[in-house]
Amino acid sequence: MLLSMGDRRLDLSTPAVMGVVNLTPDSFSGDGIAGDHSVAVSRALEMISDGASIIDLGGESTRPGAAAVSGAEQLERILPVLERLRPQTEAVISIDSGDPQVIEAVAAAGADIVNDVYALRHDGALQAAAKSGLAVCLMHMQGEPASMQDDPRYDDVSSEVLRFLRERSEAAIDAGVSSSSIIVDPGFGFGKTDDHNLTLLADLGCFRELGLPILAGLSRKGTLGRLTGRPVGERLAASLAAAVLAVERGAAIIRAHDVAATVDALKVVNAAGKAQVNLAAGPAG
Repeated sequence: MLLSMGDRRLDLSTPAVMGVVNLTPDSFSGDGIAGDHSVAVSRALEMISDGASIIDLGGESTRPGAAAVSGAEQLERILPVLERLRPQTEAVISIDSGDPQVIEAVAAAGADIVNDVYALRHDGALQAAAKSGLAVCLMHMQGEPASMQDDPRYDDVSSEVLRFLRERSEAAIDAGVSSSSIIVDPGFGFGKTDDHNLTLLADLGCFRELGLPILAGLSRKGTLGRLTGRPVGERLAASLAAAVLAVERGAAIIRAHDVAATVDALKVVNAAGKAQVNLAAGPAG
């Protein structure tokens, strides 16, 4: 499967790792870099060296309870890093925003993907994304970051998230985004209880029917902390287990804070998958 990003293509025949670089002072994972552009670029380049195919730059925290940040403020955080990073790498650069002003500016500065927790539902976002030619990641979220975890409810979380992602991908295509440029993300932790998150992980394969690459972002999430009793900085083992389970169920992109360990874990998954194919093919001759 190839993801189209303007004139570029990303091969997703084997799962890719998306490294997270938070340019905020209030990241849930405790790794936010506010204002230190050199450190942010260095962190991104280290992740690329560790095997990340994609770097995700975020200028607005979307942790539970977070307040909205204006497009202008997001750009103050994102553009200096993007402009320094782009000439130094051929890796794919994703921008975590759905603000039309941000989409237009980052497209001009060399970004490849718009990764939007609102699935391009802001006024003008669909049109800005289609005009930009960038790939888009459409995520499901029930409610808003400020209140999404207050009391999330579903009759059938998998079918409802699947229906939402189908509707948003169709809306993007209708607006002029190529189907080969769309990624879908069920939105683990965004308006979901622990049971909802675990159900979505177990049932992740259902999203394959959309025929689009699936992104899974479970790294360091609160559900993993509650399952293990570990604080956010000690959730590596749980994050790796979740990443492996997601890939086995069809995820094409894993969004991760701990890139090197995630890349290593997925190398084992990929090698085992190839061995399985060889077994199924039978002995040569």
